[in-house]
Amino acid sequence: MHFCMDTLAPLDWSLIRSFLAVAETGSLSAAARALGQSQPSLGRHIRQVETALEVALFTRQPRGLALTEAGQALLPAAQEMRAAAARLALTAAAKSDRLAGSVRITASRIMSHHILPPILSALRQAEPGIQIDLVPSDTSENLLFREADIALRMYRPTQADIITRHLADLPMAVYAARSYLDRRGRPQNRAELLALDFVGYDRSDMILRMMAGLGVPVTRDFFGLRCDDQLVYWNLVRAGGGIGGMQRNIGDADPLVEPLDGIVTLPALPLWLAAAPALRSAPRLRRVWDFLTNALENLPAA
Repeated sequence: MHFCMDTLAPLDWSLIRSFLAVAETGSLSAAARALGQSQPSLGRHIRQVETALEVALFTRQPRGLALTEAGQALLPAAQEMRAAAARLALTAAAKSDRLAGSVRITASRIMSHHILPPILSALRQAEPGIQIDLVPSDTSENLLFREADIALRMYRPTQADIITRHLADLPMAVYAARSYLDRRGRPQNRAELLALDFVGYDRSDMILRMMAGLGVPVTRDFFGLRCDDQLVYWNLVRAGGGIGGMQRNIGDADPLVEPLDGIVTLPALPLWLAAAPALRSAPRLRRVWDFLTNALENLPAA
């Protein structure tokens, strides 16, 4: 299949980015959420690309959109454009000597809600020229494609070609709402603990794997309440829905819950900082990196 180069002139990067998002998510709605744009805007972008190239790129299916033969042929070149655009942005950011500018940070929803607000407020006071975009997310944004400049991870990052630093191991504990324990009683041993209600995850098997590692193999049906959103999960525990785990610096500061110490010991949660290597030489990125490192390495236990 051959495309005339003259037809590519009207296609700016934003249109190609929209094409890639729809191709990789399989629907306009999912692509709109991923890009933070409206679904009608994404639809217009796709029509512009199809008009410029004079080919249909997608066919509608019951569960979304599928690439046509022409769309499949264009996909590798579009992915190469994305990689080139990312390299261009990374190189430019690394050469900038300005301390002012924006920095995009991604972190889990729990960290973004409970831990980062006072840290980022202090950073803004110290460096008013640096603007912060905080992206609360429990998915792994791609640092090399500038989906984020700096990432906070609760696991060791495995993405190739990025800089990482282990900041801390955050103590964890098992908690229950005081109202729940007043109603059901406070367990004195593991058998009494396991007889209570537990809050678990829905699709994630992380809690199942952790409990198996503690010698308590259970199935998904063990949990009467399940939710993968960690903020909602914690609020279900706080509301008296059952037993759940949380970082001690968050749980111990919450008057609605109390820790169930002395029965089971949860493994600590590792905290890692990650960034694309080219960005580490940009002054504003380095400043934010150092600020986060100092603040997070010295997190109080409660």
